Amino acid sequence: MLRTALRNVLAHKGRLVMTVLAVCLGVAFICGTLVFADSSAAAARAAASKNFADTALTVTPKDSPSGAAADQHPTVLDDALVRRLADVPGVAAVRPSVDGSAVLNAADGTPLRAGKAWANLAAAYVPDKDGKDGRYPLVKGHAPRNGDELAVDSGTAAAGGFGIGDQVTLATDGPVLTKRLVGIVTTRDTRVTAGGTLALFDEATAQRLFASPGHYNAIDLSATPGTDRSELADRVTAVLPADRAEAVSGAAQAAQQATYVDTLTRGYQKLPMVFAGVSLFIGSFLIVNTFTVLVARRTREIALLRAIGASRRQVVRSVLWEAVLIGLVASAAGFLLGLGIASVLPDILSTTRDTLPHGPLVIGPRPVVAAFGVGVGITVLAAWLPSRRAAKVAPVEAMRSAGQPPSATSSRVRGAAGLALLVLGAGLLVSLTGAKDASVQNLQSAMLGCAVLVVAMIVLAPLLAVPVIRLSGRLTGRFGITGRLASENALRDPRRTAATASALMISTALVVGLAVIGNSTGQALDRQAADGLSADYVISTRTTTTGIDPAAVQRVADTAGVRTATAVTDSVLFTGGKVREISGVDPDTVAAVMKLDLVSGSLKDLGPGRIAVSSTTAREQGVSTGSRLDAGLGRSQDVRQYTVVGVYQDNPVAHDALGARIEVQQNSFKPGSVQRILVRTDSSAVSRNTEARLRTAVGNSPLLQVKNREELVHEAAGPLGDLLTLMYGLLAIGAVISSLGIVNTLAMSVSERTREIGVLRAIGMERAAIRRMIRLESVTVAAFGTLLGLVGGLFGAWRVGALANGAMTRYSLALPWGTLLLVCLVSLAIGAVAAAVPARRAAALSPLEAVAEA
Repeated sequence: MLRTALRNVLAHKGRLVMTVLAVCLGVAFICGTLVFADSSAAAARAAASKNFADTALTVTPKDSPSGAAADQHPTVLDDALVRRLADVPGVAAVRPSVDGSAVLNAADGTPLRAGKAWANLAAAYVPDKDGKDGRYPLVKGHAPRNGDELAVDSGTAAAGGFGIGDQVTLATDGPVLTKRLVGIVTTRDTRVTAGGTLALFDEATAQRLFASPGHYNAIDLSATPGTDRSELADRVTAVLPADRAEAVSGAAQAAQQATYVDTLTRGYQKLPMVFAGVSLFIGSFLIVNTFTVLVARRTREIALLRAIGASRRQVVRSVLWEAVLIGLVASAAGFLLGLGIASVLPDILSTTRDTLPHGPLVIGPRPVVAAFGVGVGITVLAAWLPSRRAAKVAPVEAMRSAGQPPSATSSRVRGAAGLALLVLGAGLLVSLTGAKDASVQNLQSAMLGCAVLVVAMIVLAPLLAVPVIRLSGRLTGRFGITGRLASENALRDPRRTAATASALMISTALVVGLAVIGNSTGQALDRQAADGLSADYVISTRTTTTGIDPAAVQRVADTAGVRTATAVTDSVLFTGGKVREISGVDPDTVAAVMKLDLVSGSLKDLGPGRIAVSSTTAREQGVSTGSRLDAGLGRSQDVRQYTVVGVYQDNPVAHDALGARIEVQQNSFKPGSVQRILVRTDSSAVSRNTEARLRTAVGNSPLLQVKNREELVHEAAGPLGDLLTLMYGLLAIGAVISSLGIVNTLAMSVSERTREIGVLRAIGMERAAIRRMIRLESVTVAAFGTLLGLVGGLFGAWRVGALANGAMTRYSLALPWGTLLLVCLVSLAIGAVAAAVPARRAAALSPLEAVAEA
């Protein structure tokens, strides 16, 4: 039976190539995703950590008292401690270091790798006795010698367009600094080689920026050969000031960073995994359809095997062995294609999200096992039902007929099962009507309801095919006899038609559902941003650890074209066991830059001990205007009573509460700091000149960003970028696999109808008419799948979208008519294009040879 299976595969290799391609796509995404996940985790691990291979221990200061600045509470890591550590037995070398973060502006003024902590490395160039720092070999120029000089690595120089002697602007945590580039170095630091930037200062400047004069923030120790690490740690700890410093092993630091990297890279594989799942799910229909047709075509052959003594089990095994062979070939091809996908995914995701660290591909056993396990498993599973159906046919019955239509009982059972699933799926989605939040439980219910609904449509598709295609036959009938024949051919085997259309139905439903939800959410965010913000520009920090110089607020206010500039200090409010966001504003100017819909009270009453809260916060805390609220503000967290002077409708710009800026600043984690400047200009039109003037007013700091209202809306809709990527990706996958399915089905259909086509040619039908008949049949099948997908996708989006009402009060269903029209046109185009090869093959048949074929 194995030899029989191999012969059958070789005999039908042309028809099975489509099946191989379908499985190959799914396996490629799974393999590519797993390799990408492992590779990106390794690259991120390198990017987020330094090399601990030569580090036995690292001495670091213990936490300073809350709120203490570096110059108020300097670390104990000084030169005296460095000398004491060098005298510890077993210590081979001592390397003090001062490092931090610095964002550089490129030569054109754009920040380099802004907002990524691992990507903005800054350190001190600490020369040894030979005057060189072995960590940073110089390739051009010289090392920085004073506070006006700077060195960068070669990658940073290339990315920023820097040359020796150039003036480079940068920022650490404060005003913009300007340094003269005097040296270019190389480094093996994986944080830099993975795509980060490196800025090197002289030791005194680095200490002033990142620690305190004469002090370091870490001291690395290497051990002499044969030294016991535990004993060395005890000896080092003995010389450290008690409760002021600690020694951490390199292995412990590596373990901590491994945990961090796992968290950092956990979400990288979600989007590609969705593609993989959809590819295999849609591809399974193509496999089922292919093996069903092949088994039906070989009914006489199977009957002969049964007649000469083959058992049902042997027939099943023969078909399954074919599936195994196909799965192995498809898995091998998919694995190789997956490696290509894994190599380009970092660049793709870097353009849609953030810059991801780069590194070599890591190929472990997991993707290999998954590729062949899933590829072969899905193929065998999809071929199992056709093999069982073939084995149940009696030898004599099979010799009499090449195929039997489904019985009435089978159709009734299918209809009852489909209706039951339809009611269950629709019921689960309708039950979400009262849900007002997108909780995990509600999302799981929605996903389960959509899945059941899809299964119901798949089960009912053969029954729905007859009335729908007969109705569409009125349109194809306008093409004359070829149109009527195309409709009848599609109805000849409703199960095959439904299986072919199901792939397109699923992809269309997914794309339509995502498109409707994405469009509705985008419009809701747009309205919400427009409702909450009157300002034309917002100047804000790129990171949560930095602030805006308060003096910059006045410079912005004095900028030409600026009508109002209001500073906002963001902090936290501890109340009711929750951490909420509070914005400190100026009561006299807040109305000019924020659109606040007051339920009660007045913002004019904001002041020390008096706050306003959002309606959600008021409801959850059970307060109203005039009530007292026990809360802790900012870093102090000391609970005191605040008087609620106003309640406003939820506003993303105002956050959960509003307070007087002076009080919030005094209690913020960076006292006196400003996190946002809301700017109202004389003209609401976006102007590059205005943006340039605003950037100049804040010193062109790479730590700050100036965004107009459109950019803020786009930022708020950031997850929609992933949704659109997913939508178009699913559309592309569905298009490819659906076209493969249609090509495969039509090719086998043409082969089955060879004599019929020969008769049509013999009685006078032209080649062009034959091609038109095949194309119309393909478009009919595509239109059927598209119609079912549209209905299912719109219903699912309508019900799932109801969950957004709790999170976005402005959410309402908004149909993207352009996208829906595009989906329909693409789906119909798939049908027309997929029919090209089978139609040409059918038209090329010789009438005499076709009629003479048995």
